[in-house]
Amino acid sequence: MEYRILGKTGFRISGISLGTWQVGGKWGSPFDHGNADKILNTAIDHGINFIDTADVYGDRESEKAVGRLIKSRTETIYVATKCGRFITPHINQNYTPQVLRDYVEQSLKNMGLDRIDLIQLHCPPTEVYYRPEIFGEFEKLIAEGKVHKVGVSVEKVEEAIKAIEYDHVDSVQIIFNVFRQRPADLFFRLAREKNVGIIARVPLASGLLSGHFTPATTFEKEDHRFFNRNGEQFDKGETFSGIDFGLGLDAVEQLRLHFPDRSLPALALRWILMFDEVSTVIPGASRPEQVTSNVAASHLAALSPDDMARIRSIYDKWIKPQVHHLW
Repeated sequence: MEYRILGKTGFRISGISLGTWQVGGKWGSPFDHGNADKILNTAIDHGINFIDTADVYGDRESEKAVGRLIKSRTETIYVATKCGRFITPHINQNYTPQVLRDYVEQSLKNMGLDRIDLIQLHCPPTEVYYRPEIFGEFEKLIAEGKVHKVGVSVEKVEEAIKAIEYDHVDSVQIIFNVFRQRPADLFFRLAREKNVGIIARVPLASGLLSGHFTPATTFEKEDHRFFNRNGEQFDKGETFSGIDFGLGLDAVEQLRLHFPDRSLPALALRWILMFDEVSTVIPGASRPEQVTSNVAASHLAALSPDDMARIRSIYDKWIKPQVHHLW
């Protein structure tokens, strides 16, 4: 496993880590703690030492599973969780310091921890990034010893740039993948200058970059890839990185033509790791064997300049006109 430093946190974390949105099973299915335990322990067995969760994942059950993992292992494991998405309606006015403090307190109870390694605002409305009192509350939680470091999970590059104006924001979690390349244009440089860690999320574009889907692929009604393609429940960019499903399949075919002998998921993950600014990539897993497959990407040889140019050309032709200006 390759390890990298998460910006100014100083945390030495695995280049391939684990996101736990669907760790208890498929998206929309009841949370399966037995499956979650297998996935989480497989991750640690393979050298992963950074786990990203959120209070809303599995309605707090994901945090409980992560807490159980921490108690059962002796390795150093960094835990990042997120707060704010339980706010309903999810609007700027409902974000208050007290509400967020309450969520942090509940996350500590869910995981049975005295301190959270990294707390992150969970894709709040854009207006929240312009409210110093919100970020000031996390400074108080740090002083109280309940939180060690602070980060944000964002939808848009503009939100990321605004967030790192706060000196105590140590990391930014952002969608970055072969089909979402805009963060590398400006944000990566700004983050590097401020020594802010970057956590790349949705690295396989909701599975689109796995190469396993066809026009006939269907998704269960509880799966966001079925009900959120047009942003019906949350930001459209969370689902297939905001790309039309059919267009995405066409672009995947272009990748397959250019890289006929490569595993597309491994290629997609290795592409992200080619960017030194990225501290870690957090693919999800609904089965233990997916963790093993994801970790293998960290052992691949670096992509050549020609490989990188081919991937960029596919993005520029097929994807960029649809998504680049939106996120």
